[in-house]
Amino acid sequence: MDEEKLRIRVENGNQGRPSQRNRLRRYGPMVVWAALIFIGSGDVLSGSHTSVLLRPLRWLFPGASLETLTLVHLLIRKAGHLTEYAILAILAARAFRTSSRAVLRTHWFWLSLILVSAYSLSDEFHQMFVPTRGASIRDTVIDTVGGLCGLVLVWLWRRRAKRNKTPRPGVSKATAAA
Repeated sequence: MDEEKLRIRVENGNQGRPSQRNRLRRYGPMVVWAALIFIGSGDVLSGSHTSVLLRPLRWLFPGASLETLTLVHLLIRKAGHLTEYAILAILAARAFRTSSRAVLRTHWFWLSLILVSAYSLSDEFHQMFVPTRGASIRDTVIDTVGGLCGLVLVWLWRRRAKRNKTPRPGVSKATAAA
């Protein structure tokens, strides 16, 4: 290889790798969402602050007992846990599936689930130091199940997309589209 070609390869050595901007597009949403979860796990979204949800519920269901309203409040809070970690898992899967690293692309499902579980554990650890919050292993289980649900949705979506791309034997693309 002559010197000119070698110099060009050295100067353009990063051409095949994703740029910083691409990396930011992949990982940025996941990091921002994780930061929002961290903020929400402080006092901002503690049970005492989210109990304002009981007011509209009392108006909608004036005959409901306090126990019923408290249960509904608890279920709404746990659905929030499930949803926020499903979203985190979807964003992690998006980042890992499009990574420049083969190991991340290959094992995106399990790595995303591990990330969600580890982040959930760290979130509960953080809540041990917030006076209006408490750490709960049950919340970690709910968070991980939420992450698993999000990842299953991504897997099903990808499976469906692959099936639609692959022509079935004996079926033309025009027939399959109809």
